[in-house]
Parts: sequence; C-alpha cells; structure tokens
Amino acid sequence: MAEGAESGQNRRTWLRALLAAGAVLLLALFLPPMVSVNHYKARITNLISRSLGRPVRLSNVEVRLLPWPGFVLYDLSVAEDPAYGAEPVLHANKVTASIRLFTLLLGRVEIGSISVDEASLNVVRAGPGAWNLEALFRTAAAQTGARPGAASPLRLPTLEATDSRIDFKNGAEKLPFSLVNADLTVWQANPGEWRVRMRGQPARTDVSLSLEDTGEVRMEASVHQGRALREMPVHLDLDWREAQFGQLARLVTGSDSGWRGDLAGELHLDGTADAAHIAMRLRAGGVHREEFVPVSPLDFDANCNFLYHYSARSLENIVCDSPLGDGRVHLTGDKPGAESPPHLAVELTRIPVGALLDGLRTLRSGLQPDLEAEGSVSGKIVYAERGAAATPAAPPAKSAGRHAQKISPVDSGPLSGTLTISNLVLSGGGLTRPIEAPRIIFTPVLMPVATTAASPHSSPSPAPPAAASSNDALAGTVAIPAGGAVPLTFALRFSRSGYEIAARGQAAIPRAREIAHAAGIPATAALESLAGDPIAVDLVASGPWIPPEEIPPSEAAPPSSEEPEPLPVGISPEPLPAIAPSGSDSLTCTVTLHNANWKADYLAGHLGILIATLHLEPGGSRWDPIDFTYGPLNGTATLTLPASCPLQPASLCPEQPAPALALAFVELDTSSLQTALLGARTPGTLLSTLIDRLHPSTAPPWPHVLCRVNAETMYLGPVVLDHIDSNLELLPDGVNIKIFTGDVLGGNFQITGTLHKPATDQVKPSYSLKGYFENIDTKQLGRLLGLRWTGSVINGKGNVDLSGYTGADLATSASGSLHIEERYGSIDSRTGAPARAQGDEPDAAIAPAALAHFDRLTADAAIANGTVTLGANQFVSGGRKRSVTAAVSLEDPPAVSFEAPKPAEAKR
Repeated sequence: MAEGAESGQNRRTWLRALLAAGAVLLLALFLPPMVSVNHYKARITNLISRSLGRPVRLSNVEVRLLPWPGFVLYDLSVAEDPAYGAEPVLHANKVTASIRLFTLLLGRVEIGSISVDEASLNVVRAGPGAWNLEALFRTAAAQTGARPGAASPLRLPTLEATDSRIDFKNGAEKLPFSLVNADLTVWQANPGEWRVRMRGQPARTDVSLSLEDTGEVRMEASVHQGRALREMPVHLDLDWREAQFGQLARLVTGSDSGWRGDLAGELHLDGTADAAHIAMRLRAGGVHREEFVPVSPLDFDANCNFLYHYSARSLENIVCDSPLGDGRVHLTGDKPGAESPPHLAVELTRIPVGALLDGLRTLRSGLQPDLEAEGSVSGKIVYAERGAAATPAAPPAKSAGRHAQKISPVDSGPLSGTLTISNLVLSGGGLTRPIEAPRIIFTPVLMPVATTAASPHSSPSPAPPAAASSNDALAGTVAIPAGGAVPLTFALRFSRSGYEIAARGQAAIPRAREIAHAAGIPATAALESLAGDPIAVDLVASGPWIPPEEIPPSEAAPPSSEEPEPLPVGISPEPLPAIAPSGSDSLTCTVTLHNANWKADYLAGHLGILIATLHLEPGGSRWDPIDFTYGPLNGTATLTLPASCPLQPASLCPEQPAPALALAFVELDTSSLQTALLGARTPGTLLSTLIDRLHPSTAPPWPHVLCRVNAETMYLGPVVLDHIDSNLELLPDGVNIKIFTGDVLGGNFQITGTLHKPATDQVKPSYSLKGYFENIDTKQLGRLLGLRWTGSVINGKGNVDLSGYTGADLATSASGSLHIEERYGSIDSRTGAPARAQGDEPDAAIAPAALAHFDRLTADAAIANGTVTLGANQFVSGGRKRSVTAAVSLEDPPAVSFEAPKPAEAKR
C-alpha cells in the first residue's frame, strides 16, 4: 500500500509540473501580444538613463519571456556629454535587457544584464585627465551607493557586447586607431567594485591591414569606487599576443618598414593613476628584414618595472633588464616630470657586436645580408642634464682690485661614461680579408647646436661635420689599413637621432670597393672595373637610424584644381628651389685616382687614366676631371652618373635620366676616332679585338649615355675642321648624332644623323648623315680640288649613307645627293684635274671656258661608287645659261674631271 501511495504521489507531482510548464508556455505565446509595452518604454529608458547619467533614446521595446524574461530594445543611443562631442558614446541596433526575477516578485523592475551585438563605443579624451568614461564611473558609483529607505544598494546591470567596435577620439577628432571584433563585459562584482573583461583586434582605418597579423589584445581589470577616475584603485592585466612585426609597424606608423618577426607584450598595473606600479614585458622572436633571413635572427625579452604618477607625468624607480645574446642590457633611472630632465643609466655587459649589426640591419636595408661581426661591447653611459652650457665671460676691465673675474667652465654635456668595443672583426659581405679593430672607445662629446658643417678639406683631422641639433652623442676613432701609404681613419659619431661617419686616407682600389660594397654605399658601381695606384678618399656620411618613408606617386596628394593667377605680360615664373627631403641620408665623398685604368665589358681595351677625381653626392656621382688615353685618343672628360641610373645599358634603367659624358680634345683625327669606337680590320691590334666582340652573341650592348664632344681641331682626311661642338646620344645599337657643328674651309656646317652598330660580324657599321654648309671660301675649296677658284661664298646641303671601317670602304659605299649654289664666281680654264702619274692617259678635259666667269652656279650632284657626279648643271653668265658636267673622286687628294660642253642647238 505504501508503495502504491508513493507512486501516485509521484504521478501527481509530474502532472503538476507539466501543467505549470504548459501554463508558462501559454503565457509566453499569448501574454506578450496582450501586454502594452508603451508603459514600460518610458520606465526602461529612464532606468538606463539614471544608471549611466546620460540621455538615452530608443525606438521600440518588445517583451520577451523565453528563455528569460526581459525586453528587446531597438536603436539604442546613449548621448555624449557636450564637452566631449556630439556623437553618441554608445549606439546599438539591437539590445537585449534581462529582468531580475527576484526584484520582479517584490514589485519593482530591475535590469540584470544588457547584451548588445555589433555596437559602437566611443572613448574620448578631451584634455589631460579628462575622459568621457570618467563621468559614467562617477554616476555608477553614486547610483550604487546606499539609497534612503532602501534595504540594499542598487546593483547595476551587467553589460555584454559582442562583435563590436571601440573607437578612440582626441576631442572632436576621431583617431584612426580602433578595436574591432571586440567582446566586452562589464559587471559589478561587489558594491563599489567593477570588473572589466575585453578582447579585440587592433585596427587602423586609414591603411589596409591584415587583421589576423595585428594580434589580439586581451584585458582583465577590476576598478574600485573612488571620488575621481585617477583615484580609483585599479588592477589591470593587459596581454597583446600573436602580433606580426610588419603589420604592427604599419598599425603604429602607418607604413610597413620591412620588418618581420613575432611580437608579444604584457602589462600589469596595480594602484591608482597617481601611483601605479607597472610591470611590462616585451618579447620578440625572429626579427629580420623582409629581404633576408639572417642565420641568427634578432630575439630579445625585455622586462621593465617602474612607478607611474599620472598627475606629475613622472616615472620613478625605472628598472629594465634584457638579455641579448651572451650579454645583458641594464637600464635604471627616473623621469621626474614633463619639465624636468631625466636621469638614466645604461649598462652594457658583453653585448655581441653581431646583435648590434643585426639590429642595424633591421633598421636599414643597405647592409649586405652575409656581413658578419664578432666582438663585444661593454661599458656604462649615464644621462643627466646639468643645465645649459655656460658662455665664457668677457675679460674684466682693468681695476685696482686684486680679485680678477673668473671664467665659468663650459659644461661637458648630459652624457658621461664610456663604451668599449673589443676585438671587432667584420667578415663576409664581399670582403676578401676581414676588417679588424682590437679596440674602439666611444666617449661623450658636446655637439654644437645649429652649426654649419665645416668643409672636409679644412683640417687634416678626420672629423664629421657638427650638424646635429642636440648635444648628446658618442664619438670614437679607428684606423684601418687598406693597402695605401696611410691607413683609412674613421671618425664615428652616434646620437639618438642618427649617425655621422667621416673617413679619410688611402686605400687600394679593390679594398675600397669591398668596404664600400659591404657598407651599402649605393655608388660602388663607380669603382667597378678600376685598377691602378691606391686612391685618396675623403668621405662624410650622415643620416637617421630609420630612413623616412618614401611616398609613392600614386599616394601623393592630387594637384589642386584651382588655376593659378596669370602673371603680368613680360614676367616669366621663377623656378622653385629644390627642397631636399628632411631627415634623409647624406653622402659626400671625393676619390682621387692616379695612373689607373678602367675596363668595361663593351670596350675592347683599357681606358688609361692619368688623373681623375670622383665626387659622390646625394644626387649621384660625377667624374670631373678625367685626363685619359684610349688607343690613339687623348683628351679630358667629365662623366655625371645619376644615382638612379649607373653606366649600364638603357634597358636596365628605363625612364630614368641617362648618364652625361663631356669629352674635350685639342686635336682629333676621324680615323683615330672611328678606330677607337669601332676598331680596324688589322689582325692582332687592340681595336681588331673590339670588332670581334661586336658579334651579338658575345658583345654586350653599349650603355645609354648623353655625350657632348668638343674639339679645337678635327682632321677629316684632307679636310681640317675647327671648333667642333657635337651632341650625341650613345644607344645600345649605335649613336644618334643630334647635332654636329663646326667650321670648315672658311665657312661653317651642321650635320645630324645616326651610326648603326653591325648586328653580325659580316656586316660593317653604317652611317646616315644629312646637313648643310654655309659661307664656304671658294679659294680654299679650289685648293682642295686642285682648281683656281675665286668668287663669292658657296652654300649647300646634302645627305649621304655610307658604311665600312676604312676610308676606302666609306668612299666606295657612299651614296646620296648634294646641292650647291654660288654667285659671281670664276674657275681658271688653265687649270684642271691634277696631273696623273707618268704613263697614264692625259686628263679628259680642263676646266671649260664656260666656267671662266659666271654670275650664278646651281649644281646638283649624285654620290655613288666613290664619286660625286655633277650632272648637267646650269651656269648663268650674261643672261646665257650653259651646262657643265663634272665628277669628283673621293680620294685623298680628290680628283676633278670635266666633260666637254655640248653646243646648244640654234633656235629657229
């Protein structure tokens, strides 16, 4: 019986539970549509507004019973304090507010939690210590205090935000930094104590980022009640993990500096804003530049502890420690306040020089990736400002007093101590022999502020110019033998902002080229293919540790659409001065060569250099002057090489300024010039070797060079040219003769044309020329042709195509046309072509009588088969027209022959 009664009681219990569940289900289905929520909308809005101390707006409210009783709010906006801006501090499209059931049974409505999704929160800083969230905390603290007539303090609802965004503003300006995909939870653990939990991904709105590489920020914090935000006790744990160095640099600076590696950071804070104990840890692994991966990537694990005072902006008891390789870096000091100088001490214990080289290679991309360094750095440097340097007092005036006026000593600057590099060895990077320095001592120096750099030639002591704007720097000197009569002496000066290096001395050309290549000097191509005596070097280089970012043209600011105001008539606009980029590297160097020679792949032989001076400048390099010999040629030259386009084929530097070459000769023979450029078919000579190299399978293309050639005198076979001035463009497959001018036979000429380099060894070089001549003296032309020619000047124009290596080849292959004109002339009929050798037939004819005197000569000639043939040309004399046919052979000297004139038919 007892068992049956117990079984019946269980059945009744299950039945009552099912009836209750059904009743709740019916209420959930039928009660919400029957309940008017307009009455609760105002109460809910007022409750949230009182809790946050801000006006709150929402568009609609719905009642929800399952899975937990509450309300669904739409378009919730929490207004901002006008002192911090007009944009809402919080906005969410949909908010779910759950009701506390216990308070609902007591007859009042309290919200237990507020859940938002895809919300937007603005954190605003309006000034020192002024944050918009401070007022929210003060209001929350006041609301959770003891209420008159209440049994317990008010508990604020738990705030939960998922997949939301947190933006940061500085006053009215919205910063590009934000947290996206953020999950935020804020709840009241105890009366007067709040807990905050947050997770999000750092982002930046003005650049494109890979969010998975910016890492994830996690924060756990507890905040206790206080009168002001800076007086609230806080415990905070912040963890930033899985960040990639390149994307992190892009996040912080807005650009990717080419660094790669993994980065993680931790921060722990205990106390208040006015007295916060902070412990930080920063770990980095595999740090390197993107273009190479070193054998031992740069790793570090730095730990710092200090006491921070927000009101005074001061740091106390700073202690930072980090192992680095086999050594250690130890930093101690204090930063009293914003207007007080810091006191810091850095102690280095056996820091590997290789780690410093890796760090420098991480900051700069010019060093060779296989350059290795051995040695260690030890020492201690203390930074403590002692006030401004005192200025020496003027000599005192003569006085009977026995006490002379004292001169205040000059301050030695804020730095003290020394650093010593021991057993330095640099190897790799193209160095055939390591660079060794047993000991280099760096000591603090006082650098003059805003002082113009002195000329590197002003003193024999190698010292870099004083051009820094601060007086905290370390300087050291080291002498390195480099194959010259005197060693290369390096004066090094390092400051917080950058470096300054001066080098002076002598070095063998191969050794100088190796050192320049290992150091990443971009103008090392200027020393390629050079050999000779040791060179004299005078170099000064300076720049920042981190080079400025180069903005691509596509990202530059677009030009203004506003048209400039027109200038008055007759006034031309002044050119804008060139502005050098601020904070960029600067390299000035002078290299002097004696008795050297230069060999290029596209030349058959060496270019002998008696003396030459190379000037390395920020815009490129310049050889000026060069006294050279090449084969039969002797002259002087100036060569300017832009930094962006060395002396290479044009295909290697398209759309870049070409090198400029200026050549000057006292005397120049065209056969020697052609021989130097193209060679001669003489076996076993230097220039015949060049002809063999012109085969396309072996000969490299000529470089793209803009060339200007000047010569006082130029010999063109039997013709002498004076005051030659020409502009040529050297191309991979030939020469473009832009203009070629000079004086000849008492007149002047101008020629343009091209020279085509042969494509195969069976083809000869070809020329295509055209031009004009003016004011040619008839007497000089007559002597050249073996004629007694008098009269006015001769003008004309023509064109010719020819090919070959020798004068005979050129004369035989010549083809073209010639047109000449003269007024009032005379050719003596007693003269004709020069007498031939004995046994030859006599001349065909002497000068016709028609040429004894003429008023006008108009002649058109054809050039072919080594002869200039003048057709039936017109000679006008006394109103009568006559025609004379002649031929001039292109020999040395040229030979002239005339045909007998044909009698004119009588007119009927």
